[in-house]
Amino acid sequence: MCGRYASARKRHELLEEFDIPRDAPEARELAADYNVAPTKEVYAVLTRAPREEDGTPPAEEAAPVRQLRVVRWGLVPSWAKDPSIGSRMINARVETVAEKPAFRRAFARRRCLLPADGYYEWYAQEGEKKKQPYFIRPADGGVLAMAGIYEFWRDRTRPDDDPLAWWTTVTVITTDALDELGRIHDRMPMFVPHWDWSAWLDPSLGEAEAALGLLRPAAETGLIAYPVSTDVNNVRNNGPELVKPLPEEGISGEYAPTLF
Repeated sequence: MCGRYASARKRHELLEEFDIPRDAPEARELAADYNVAPTKEVYAVLTRAPREEDGTPPAEEAAPVRQLRVVRWGLVPSWAKDPSIGSRMINARVETVAEKPAFRRAFARRRCLLPADGYYEWYAQEGEKKKQPYFIRPADGGVLAMAGIYEFWRDRTRPDDDPLAWWTTVTVITTDALDELGRIHDRMPMFVPHWDWSAWLDPSLGEAEAALGLLRPAAETGLIAYPVSTDVNNVRNNGPELVKPLPEEGISGEYAPTLF
């Protein structure tokens, strides 16, 4: 599962990192967020025709371009009557993402990348009631490109010319954790390597088998995991201190930072 992550990069940094040649005129800058939780606004990289001025989905004949958009975490299927369903659809299992009704149409045509500096998981130590949060990030300080899918949802209570009439929502695709990371949690986000970004984002790659072929768990993740403060448990807490390792004197051998 991926239920919290950190995303603190500036918009211009992500434009460069993800090879996005031009930003959209209506682009918004999100504040650095070290405690991204479901239903929050997040950045997503996707390839799509430019957005219509009123926020509606783009015309099919427009040429698709790579974009950095602000979306909401928690996928709301187009057929949903109540958008609150999104709070329960923050992850999609790679084993079933191409089959489940809530995800299969988006997986076929609406795939995206979700930039992250790292993500949190909670470790249940034997004999302890409280779980210890870990922060898992690239050892080299790079950006993670989490595999995701997105969907459009129309709020029928709003008029057509209301910019809030259309929602764009996303979910993170997860997979079995590698043996080493699996000791912290049995699931982890699926990452898309740089050389597969174009294919993954290509909306014309509609074959489920072809898209699934791009989701290959890396033999070596290059990730480092270490325990952090339980302050991250409260979504109201935010700031760079959340991703700092606990002082060594407060860490047992079992909690020592580990490179995977």
